[in-house]
Amino acid sequence: MLRLYKIAQGLIKEIPVEGEISAAQLREADWIDALEPDDDERALLGTLFSDEVPDVDEVEEIEASARCFTDQDGLHVHSLFLGYSEGRHHTVSVAFILQEDRLVAIRDGELSDFRLLRMRARRGQISCKTPRELLITLMEQKVENHADNLEDIHRELERVSHLVLEDEAADLEDCISQLARLEDSNGKIRLCLMDTQRDISFLLRNLREATESRETLYEILRDLETLMSHTTFLFDKINFLMDSTQGFINIQQAQIIKTFSIAAVVFLPPTLVASIYGMNFHVMPELDWEFGYPMAIGLMVAAGMAPYFYFKRKGWL
Repeated sequence: MLRLYKIAQGLIKEIPVEGEISAAQLREADWIDALEPDDDERALLGTLFSDEVPDVDEVEEIEASARCFTDQDGLHVHSLFLGYSEGRHHTVSVAFILQEDRLVAIRDGELSDFRLLRMRARRGQISCKTPRELLITLMEQKVENHADNLEDIHRELERVSHLVLEDEAADLEDCISQLARLEDSNGKIRLCLMDTQRDISFLLRNLREATESRETLYEILRDLETLMSHTTFLFDKINFLMDSTQGFINIQQAQIIKTFSIAAVVFLPPTLVASIYGMNFHVMPELDWEFGYPMAIGLMVAAGMAPYFYFKRKGWL
């Protein structure tokens, strides 16, 4: 799917398209958003470049050090964005190609950053004068989205922290599963932040004449440094809660083992008494004694109660 946008009077606005998009309409657009383009759309995009349009697999296979480069077609930035599906975060590579008169974004899968940008564009809230400024706006939106996701993770950690440290009826194994998901999400956000730092540094090196844009890029870099330190804090908090949860589980298991061990010790003496009188020797005076049976029962009860009261006195029960 191809969506076309035009910069008019300092605002980005979507170009309404009926039917198939022509090459002329494509060249008039200042921003082309290509979502999972098919072969025909990819061929149409190819008319704007001297080389073939990269597909999703090619973008994923590019080495991290070669994700940003310039050639005769313009400035290429292959950036990682954060997606969310089926209760988990995942990363999506977006290929940006910045030319003098247009910005092309090729991506596989819907992303909240682009969805929010489209909504703001319809309301006339996206102000920019050039495709370059639009790319920087997209980067700003990306960082803001990462900040929102980190806040969500922090709130989830506070909830899990309450379950682990204060709720005695909490399912600790389920808490470990939740912490593992949060750790995975935090790791993917940190990966996207590191990728964005590399993208911003590349833009700073290649947009030396755009003074106003460079100031915005430096502000984004400062925000990225703050968010990176926050992800480190979240990792530390997740590790603390993971260790605490594992410790509480070990304590519960030790308590169960302790209960069985005490029960075994308490029932051992009565079992010994019963075993002695169950050997069926011919010469056992107590077998013919009138009070032999009550004596054996009393001896077994006393033998069981003695270690019980001993453990109770020691505070082990």
